[in-house]
Amino acid sequence: MDIIADILLAAGALGAGFYCLVLSRRLKRFNDLEKGVGGAVAVLSAQVDDLNKSLQSAQHVSDGSSKALQQLTGRAESVAQRLELMMASMHDIPEAGTAAAPAPAAAEDAEMAAAYEAGPQPADEPQEEPKSSGLMFVRHNRSQNRVA
Repeated sequence: MDIIADILLAAGALGAGFYCLVLSRRLKRFNDLEKGVGGAVAVLSAQVDDLNKSLQSAQHVSDGSSKALQQLTGRAESVAQRLELMMASMHDIPEAGTAAAPAPAAAEDAEMAAAYEAGPQPADEPQEEPKSSGLMFVRHNRSQNRVA
């Protein structure tokens, strides 16, 4: 009886050893860096790094574009305000049928052009957005503006 138990114990040990050998080979193939899951993990890790670099560069580009767009918007708003001012000053110009001296109008045009050229240019630093002043155009009564 002891001999049979020893034989069964030896057979079980040999079977367990063979099973461990098979599992070891499978695990090596599973973790192989070129073909197995280890390789897939390595490739995915490299792709994640590349995507992170691409995302950072895209963020830098979008930040630059956003700043440029803010500057252009600021310039456009300042030009729009100047145009509104010019449109409001058009109410003071005499009509074509009345006799008025053309020299003061030309001088006023030259002054307005010089003021436009000398106007503040937007800085590279971000500026606060100007708040809307409400009414865009104000109509003046011409009879009150004329000096007798």
